Amino acid sequence: MTNLTIPAAALKSAEEIATLETVRAFLYKEARLLDDRQFDEWLQCYHPDSEFWMPAWDVDDRLTGDPQNEISLIYYDNRGGIEDRVFRIKTDRSSATSLPEPRTGHNITDVEIMAHDGDQVKVRFNWFTLYFRYNTTDTYFGTSHYTIDLAGSEPVIMKKKVVLKNDYIHHVVDVYMI
Repeated sequence: MTNLTIPAAALKSAEEIATLETVRAFLYKEARLLDDRQFDEWLQCYHPDSEFWMPAWDVDDRLTGDPQNEISLIYYDNRGGIEDRVFRIKTDRSSATSLPEPRTGHNITDVEIMAHDGDQVKVRFNWFTLYFRYNTTDTYFGTSHYTIDLAGSEPVIMKKKVVLKNDYIHHVVDVYMI
């Protein structure tokens, strides 16, 4: 029986559904590792050449477009930068993560595969994170764009762009908050 409420373009093949479910499971795993503060395991979600970028909003309410020449909230051009950040978090060499340790709850919605090229997929999804520290809960929300390589035994992030949509943040935003 055909479901007439679903447009034909929305129907997916078994392979497309399997790919989407693989991607969703991977995104949920990444979020869980952050919430559980398993940073060493979280780093394994990233390819050594992966880029991690969170552009800033400029004065014209547009995202900056060039991490080399414009302000970014976070920018690492490879996993080495992310590893350094994790080292600082784990060794309390970061004012953003000193005691008491913050608690987070990551929530992911609206996962879409935007393009599929061989073993790589471009993914877009919305998210919000609840962040608790000093008896205060903050909410961060936005949209993320990933390029994920599915070729290996486990998916890995090749490129991560996080668009933080909060207009006002009152402390440093760190990698585990988004």
